[in-house]
Amino acid sequence: MGRAEARRAQKSTRTAKGKKPKKSGIRRFFTWKKLLAYFVGLIALGAGAFVALYMYVDVPTGKLETQLQSNVYKLDNGTVLARTGQVNRDTVTLDKIPEGVQHAVVAAENKDFWTDPGVDIKGTARGIFNTLMGRGKQGGSTITQQYVKNSYLSQEQTVTRKVKELIISLKVQQKFDKKEILAGYLNTSYYGRNAYGIQAASRAYFDKDVKDITVEEGAYLAALLQAPSQYDWSAATDAGKANAKARWNYVLDKMVEKKWLDPDKRRTMQFEVPKQPKPPKGLTGQNGYLVEAAKSEIEHAFRKSGRGEGALAAGGWTITLSIDPNRQKALEQAVKDKVTSKLDPQARKVDAYAQVGAVSVDRKTGKVVALYGGQDFEKHQISNATREDYQPASTFKPVIFASALDNKSKTQDGQPITASTIYDGTSERPVKNSDTPFAPQNEDHQSYGPVTVQESMNKSINSAFAQMAVDVGLDKVKKTAVALGMNGEAGGFEEKPAMSLGSMSASPLHMAGVYATLANHGKQTTPSIVASLSRNGEKVALPDAIGPQIIDRVDADDVTQVLKGVVNDGTASVVQSSEYAVAGKTGTSDDNKSAWFSGYTPDLITSVGMFGEGPGGKQVPLTGTGGVDGGRVNGGGYPAEIWAAYTGKVADGDTEFDLKTDEAGAVPPPPAPTVSTKPSAPPSGKPSSTPSTGPSTPPSPSASRNTPSHDPKPPTTKPTPPTPPTTKPTPPTPPTPPTGGDGVDPPFNNRD
Repeated sequence: MGRAEARRAQKSTRTAKGKKPKKSGIRRFFTWKKLLAYFVGLIALGAGAFVALYMYVDVPTGKLETQLQSNVYKLDNGTVLARTGQVNRDTVTLDKIPEGVQHAVVAAENKDFWTDPGVDIKGTARGIFNTLMGRGKQGGSTITQQYVKNSYLSQEQTVTRKVKELIISLKVQQKFDKKEILAGYLNTSYYGRNAYGIQAASRAYFDKDVKDITVEEGAYLAALLQAPSQYDWSAATDAGKANAKARWNYVLDKMVEKKWLDPDKRRTMQFEVPKQPKPPKGLTGQNGYLVEAAKSEIEHAFRKSGRGEGALAAGGWTITLSIDPNRQKALEQAVKDKVTSKLDPQARKVDAYAQVGAVSVDRKTGKVVALYGGQDFEKHQISNATREDYQPASTFKPVIFASALDNKSKTQDGQPITASTIYDGTSERPVKNSDTPFAPQNEDHQSYGPVTVQESMNKSINSAFAQMAVDVGLDKVKKTAVALGMNGEAGGFEEKPAMSLGSMSASPLHMAGVYATLANHGKQTTPSIVASLSRNGEKVALPDAIGPQIIDRVDADDVTQVLKGVVNDGTASVVQSSEYAVAGKTGTSDDNKSAWFSGYTPDLITSVGMFGEGPGGKQVPLTGTGGVDGGRVNGGGYPAEIWAAYTGKVADGDTEFDLKTDEAGAVPPPPAPTVSTKPSAPPSGKPSSTPSTGPSTPPSPSASRNTPSHDPKPPTTKPTPPTPPTTKPTPPTPPTPPTGGDGVDPPFNNRD
């Protein structure tokens, strides 16, 4: 090798050792320098697009309030129930709004309003991202942005609308001063009760002009802006009231933080309960309750989708209800015949306190076909069909059994819980393995000794179901209840043994949903009263009433099979029919303040509640209402009678349940239609399913497993059973109940 060639070879070696090889293929486009260039280019492109949009988008001249219209509520046959939504607005200048009230709104919605640039870039970007991800309304915005949305744009949660909101807000910030923007916001915001603007809100909630509103009242109006219908004190649940008060406190604390409120004065401030709403004109009789139920459903759907509650109140909607006129008339007549016609407040003071609510649901569609909210909406604005402030009592017991089946739960001694499982029905028997002591009484302190779950449901034995709830797990019972359709945030829904007696709050609407889910073979059924919703000819989709499978079909059908026994041989014998099968459960709450019957035929589910409501909404006993024999109003009395009278007129479709059930022998044959066998003596302890050898060895559920297409019937090849005795054996004398538990939680004594 020559010297020249050696030098070239040495140079080539140094180059190979000192340099990285060139990248080839797609890797050439992803060097760090090029990635940085891409990022800078993307920002420049976005900035350019934003500048172009800023130049293109103008502040609209027309405002939303000039487009507000009425809403039309009608039935499918074209009958118009009501026209509502005439705009309740009275614009006022900022100098008519007390400074403390202005501060309250700013503290609640945008505490840095006076110094911010009018937009929240970070919050808007988060909102756009959440919209793209389908998460609804989760972005932040300033008062300026909210004013722009209220005045110039729709409430739709779309990326286009959010970008327009940002650009117009920047231009509004330049065009108007902060006082003008705040005045516009206060006069265009929605506060609930169909009130747009703070003057209308002051009238709706406190019956006075905004100039006379106190700081405490202004803080409540400011709190309403976050969730108008949820925080409206007249209709809020216990959880809603707690949240409203917490928001009220938050507003005042923020005012102190911004030095707009003296700390000493803040400590002396008391929450003032708003006045009851005045009924809209023309919504008399049941129409008002029907319209309010539809409004509540739509507002809930709009709130979840991010459209905003004010979208409905803005008007222009056509709402078609699912109410069947014939069934609605039959339900109203049944209430009149069985209860209201018998009330005489002049003769009996308690008769003035009786309130009835009912909801009837079609199983196949989940639609509400009839609803009874009270005698007259103009006289009583609280709907007894949707109110959530009374205990459902023993109508909750099927939920416990459903949870036991769904969770494959076992008793304390390891036995699977089925309709044939034995429990101790002794009154005031302390519940075992409970962190909270509880020893519930049975009705009339009756003790039953060993009883099956079927008999416990038939006789509504509190002690048996209290133990069952603990066996299943109180957290699991509540989870099942919420899945079936109950409100988990309702008052009293605490994971304590007392929940086994239905100590939480519930509405006939929610209980109709629970029983509809059971009737629908475990498919989640959320009753819906809105058949269709449209605006300017465009239909808006609402959530389906029939949802996913919540519990296994066999488990749901097992509950139905057991509930047939309550009708055939239990506390609900008054609803027996020779024309169609019936399953249901009675309930009577602590101190007789509410009485219930929730039940269903193969195609129709109806929940009826009766409530004692005294002056000021105070809950009072129903004892003696209508001069009822024995004084106490039981679920098997007025509520069941209403149910039977209504269902007897409107039931159609299938007459037998289509069940796939493990509990083939759980329900005894129904008695002859003309016989009412409401039990008056304690049971013998003999299981109503295949007899076992004793309490310690209940029959195996697999021994009677059957999956017929309809209610199980004995096989023709089964040996002929021995002829039963012609007379019933005398039942044993019930044991003397204990003197009481060692501190119960609390001393509930729910009936039937």
